[in-house]
Amino acid sequence: QVQLVESGGGLVQAGGSLRLSCAASGRTFSSYAMGWFRQAPGKERELVAAISWSGGTTYYADSVKGRFTISRDNAKNTVYLQMNSLKPEDTAVYYCAAARRLGREYEYWGQGTQVTVSS
Repeated sequence: QVQLVESGGGLVQAGGSLRLSCAASGRTFSSYAMGWFRQAPGKERELVAAISWSGGTTYYADSVKGRFTISRDNAKNTVYLQMNSLKPEDTAVYYCAAARRLGREYEYWGQGTQVTVSS
């Protein structure tokens, strides 16, 4: 069982930055691939970024490539999403999730954190 708690969301102006954190409980965190998803009002949830258990493989949606960076610290049971050059279209609730491996179904989810980017 893995429990996930996101933090770091907030209101920021376009062009600004935020860093989201996702703290995980459980001794097996380091064995899970992690992903950041987002869901904007009226839109489907989308995968924004993902990282393998070791951190050696990452994935980014085209819409965030070059602006967002996913990383993890297995010693701290935490995964991060550094978001730079934010745009109003990045406004959404951001969720972290855990999967047994990259490309597999995400089994555990956090409660989400709101990110609002003003123009």
